[in-house]
Amino acid sequence: QIQLVESGGGLVQAGESLTLSCVTSGRNIRDYSMGWFRQALGKEREFVAAISWSVTSTYYADSVKGRFTISRDNAKNVVYLQMNSLKPEDTAVYYCGIDKQTFYMPRRIVDAYGSWGQGTQVTVSS
Repeated sequence: QIQLVESGGGLVQAGESLTLSCVTSGRNIRDYSMGWFRQALGKEREFVAAISWSVTSTYYADSVKGRFTISRDNAKNVVYLQMNSLKPEDTAVYYCGIDKQTFYMPRRIVDAYGSWGQGTQVTVSS
């Protein structure tokens, strides 16, 4: 049974940066695409970024493109999300997820992912 634990969230001012980490255990993630999603209060969970199992492909939501960078260290079973130039609209609980299938290219839909972590809160003040 895989477990995912997100960390690195916090309260920052607009324009500042944060780096989120997702530490996994119970399964080697090297064969799985990984994704970051977020859920703002009262809204549905939405795609933020994803990275392929091969590390060669990354995808981003238009709202974060150019500001966020997803990366992974398969040797450590960790996925990162570097967030720069944060905006108040980035405020949300951020979750990482592992694709349900091996060797799939990164997907943007929530239902493609399983075994979510508990999330980490990111709050950006104006």
